[in-house]
Amino acid sequence: MNNSKDSILAVILVLVIIASGIDLYTDVSHGASLHHTIKEGIVMLLAITGVIWLIYNLRAQRQEINELTENLNHQALVQKQPDTYLLDARKKFSEVVSQQFDEWGLTASEKEVGWLLLKGLSLKEISIIRNTMEKTVRQQASAIYRKSDLPGRHSFSAWFIEDLFSR
Repeated sequence: MNNSKDSILAVILVLVIIASGIDLYTDVSHGASLHHTIKEGIVMLLAITGVIWLIYNLRAQRQEINELTENLNHQALVQKQPDTYLLDARKKFSEVVSQQFDEWGLTASEKEVGWLLLKGLSLKEISIIRNTMEKTVRQQASAIYRKSDLPGRHSFSAWFIEDLFSR
């Protein structure tokens, strides 16, 4: 989501650069004052600087995403396959969580957010994964807490694992 905002801002700045360039050329050809010409030149230089900065940041973000993707792919290859008993426990836990989500009446989106919350992802990370606004994820998380009658994120997670460590 942030990349699209940066791209839109870059396009706007490019339009400012073009308009400033045309205006600057027209002003110089019509003999505008040096003071006025310098002001417009500064606006144009600021817009150019902004575009360069945005492009640099977009490339840095793209590179970071590529590196993270490579790391995830590498970890998936390197990671040892869990034992059968652990896979069975995960499956049973997944079934219990899914059943509880159904009992609470969570929507499909809320269930997805609930799973990502249980995995420990931040609201921002969830919004990136789901390609939604962070505000939307926050509202869905609030709906989960309200429907589950739990006060927040920590209580939500603890609800599922609280008795796992009892002896």
